[in-house]
Amino acid sequence: MQIIILSRKPDLYSTKRLVEAASLRGHDVRVIDHTKCNLIMEKAKPAIRIGHEYIKDADVVIPRIGASVTIYGSAVIRQFDLMGIPSILTSTSLIRSRDKLRSLQIMSKSGVGIPKSVFARHPKSDDVKMMIEEVGGTPVILKLLEGTHGTGVIKADSVSSAKSAVEAFSGIKKDIIVQEFIQEAKGKDIRAFVVDGEVVGAMERSGQGDEFRSNLHKGGVARPIELSSKEKSVAIEAANLHGLTVAGVDMIISARGPLIIEVNSSPGLQGIERATGVDIAGKIIEAAEKKVNKKIKDKEKTKGKKKKKKKKVDENE
Repeated sequence: MQIIILSRKPDLYSTKRLVEAASLRGHDVRVIDHTKCNLIMEKAKPAIRIGHEYIKDADVVIPRIGASVTIYGSAVIRQFDLMGIPSILTSTSLIRSRDKLRSLQIMSKSGVGIPKSVFARHPKSDDVKMMIEEVGGTPVILKLLEGTHGTGVIKADSVSSAKSAVEAFSGIKKDIIVQEFIQEAKGKDIRAFVVDGEVVGAMERSGQGDEFRSNLHKGGVARPIELSSKEKSVAIEAANLHGLTVAGVDMIISARGPLIIEVNSSPGLQGIERATGVDIAGKIIEAAEKKVNKKIKDKEKTKGKKKKKKKKVDENE
């Protein structure tokens, strides 16, 4: 099988592990920087070119798209799809998961547990006070819509500090979400790794000292954890709602049950593999294999239907 991994940095742990896992299964793997892809659109002839080379003969794409190039990355995925090359991450699912506001709206409508959240575009001081009251008072969490790895996330312990933060964000024209602070979580969250509708590994992350953010990029520590059936089902539902074959679902445990705080479409593998000892990269390659096998079966099914239709026409003549 010919596998293309879209990644800007071949030396990243996640990219290297995917290459290793695919190679161990006898597949040919190529890492391509999606930001260097030229997308060529012509009647009935969509194509992708890097330099003077046209990309051909791939069976499946495994995207690792960074947040800063979400829009272009989604266009590259869409182009592969137009060329008949499936991806384990669709362009729609990528955009849906990266848009934090849209993601919260999707989960809110479905009934998945989330922290109570309020969004307003460039709120004024009086608006901030009402937003804080709406989520149950201080402390509150303020989140930038485009933040990643714990950046753009602030805890405000008072209305005045929340107003100051909002005014600063408004000054640089950044949109924010005000979210309730879950005190009983005690600075801990859970990352559930979902692949092809199954939780294949989970870890509990804890912030260090007074740090309320548990992200490993912010110095958090991780340990493996066994999820309850409820926590597993919530993680799987969150991934499915976003249309994700592979997802890192972050949740906190509250007095009212698990609450989803974020759904990641290109979750890193280093933390989860080291914490759990599970070959997550191998699970992702297996999902890619299933994607290709499904495409082959669908083609054969379509071919069979056409043959039956032709035979029926011939018999009626």
